[in-house]
Parts: sequence; structure tokens; C-alpha cells
Amino acid sequence: MDLTAQHATTTAPALADASPAHDALTTVRRCVVLYGALGGAALAGVVTVAGAGHPVNTFMWVRAVLLPLVAVFLHRLAVAASRGDRKAFERLRGLAAVLPVAIVGVDLIPGVCPPWYAVLQAVCVLPVAGVAVLTRRAALRAVFPKVRQRA
Repeated sequence: MDLTAQHATTTAPALADASPAHDALTTVRRCVVLYGALGGAALAGVVTVAGAGHPVNTFMWVRAVLLPLVAVFLHRLAVAASRGDRKAFERLRGLAAVLPVAIVGVDLIPGVCPPWYAVLQAVCVLPVAGVAVLTRRAALRAVFPKVRQRA
């Protein structure tokens, strides 16, 4: 198996600094950074609420800690995608589509978390929804076209 040929199918060409795709990926990275900042603020909010003596359940603690960590992973994918890594782009694109639905969907289960926390999480995940939209636009689809697997 020729490794250079395999690598060519998983890496997009380098992006020009002034290209629409480069601009889109810059915006994607900014959205992910914003998501991480909002996730950190949500964690600080949970810490504050717990410190004030109000009830905070295990789900809230776990979610508040995990989501900023997910932002680090998403940022790594966004950086790799901006360097032309097709697999990173596809993973980022898929996660950006699933995360908002999963986060909001779980928060809507009665009794899982208080309404204020569900709203906080929904606000935090808005930038990820933006990533989902951006990664499906023509500028990035042109740089990362779907590759068919040979049987």
C-alpha cells in the first residue's frame, strides 16, 4: 500500500490566507474558542451556585467539567482542519452537528437539571451550532469534498 497515496486522500490542499475557506476556518476556530470560554463561565457559575449553598447535582458537575474539555478537543480538530486535515474536518463537522442536539436534548429530560442550567448550556452550545453551519457551507465543502471509499 502506498502511504503517500493514502495521505493524499485524507489531506486537503493548503488553504490560501485570503481564501473564503481560510476565513471560514478562522471563524470556526473563533467559535470553538468562544464555546470553551462560555463552558468555562458555566463551570464557574456551577461553582458559584454550589458555593452559595444551592443544590448542584452530580450531572451538573460532570457536564460543567466535561464540556470545556470537549472544547479543547474541538479546537485541536479545528486547527488540524485549517492545516488541511480532511479527517479532522470530518470529525469536527460531525461533532458540531451532534453536540448541540445531544446537549440540549439531555437537558430537556425532566428532573436532570434545573431550567437555569439547561438555558445556560443551550447558550454555551450556540457557537458549536455555528460551527455546524459553517462546516456545511460551499467554501469548506469545496476544499474538503467527500471521498468515496474503494471496495
